[in-house]
Amino acid sequence: MDASGPLRDLPHDLLEACRRLHAGRLLAASDGNLSLRLADGRIAMTPSGVPKAKVRLEDLAYLALDGTILSGRPSSERAMHLAIYRAVPEARAIVHAHPPTAIAWSLARPELRELPSDGLPEVILAAGRIPIVSMAIPGTEAMGSNLLPFLPDHRLMILARHGGLCWGEQLDEAVGGIERLEQVAEILWKAEALGGAKRLEPADLDELRALRAKLGPRII
Repeated sequence: MDASGPLRDLPHDLLEACRRLHAGRLLAASDGNLSLRLADGRIAMTPSGVPKAKVRLEDLAYLALDGTILSGRPSSERAMHLAIYRAVPEARAIVHAHPPTAIAWSLARPELRELPSDGLPEVILAAGRIPIVSMAIPGTEAMGSNLLPFLPDHRLMILARHGGLCWGEQLDEAVGGIERLEQVAEILWKAEALGGAKRLEPADLDELRALRAKLGPRII
């Protein structure tokens, strides 16, 4: 994927991203959905019902920002993509996948409002807080409206009982965010098995969060 500029990602980059996520076991079969905001304002999106490892360029669907389907059969979960693009002008790519360990946290710990990653300095610097968005029935408008309180401050999120979502200014940022989410979730799961993850000291947390603010909002 071309990482030289926020508008350089092209529809065929979605195919590479689909295969990367499938190979990383971050989605299975036709699970998940990916999209790009193109330079002409159209939204390119993965199709409904096609296994991500087999998506072809001609399978991609295209939408207008108002939700009008221009061609193809876009994902039934397009409401959350469109909600982000409408609310966040700088959003150019969105990835929704099903990282297993991240989903497991929302199943086992439904009281959590964010992933308890405040013991991991690198995560704080690279992603900031990772909120857990309340559950919405797949395919409903609530999938989009439930995200709005977290925008634009958060780019990487867990969708409770459903999956992970990351938006970015480039497709690589969004795909990398999902990869990072699953790695963090797995580290925390193993820490729990070893007796529980321990928070950093408050002064260290404050310093790391100040550094994160200086680095900017991108997932790195």
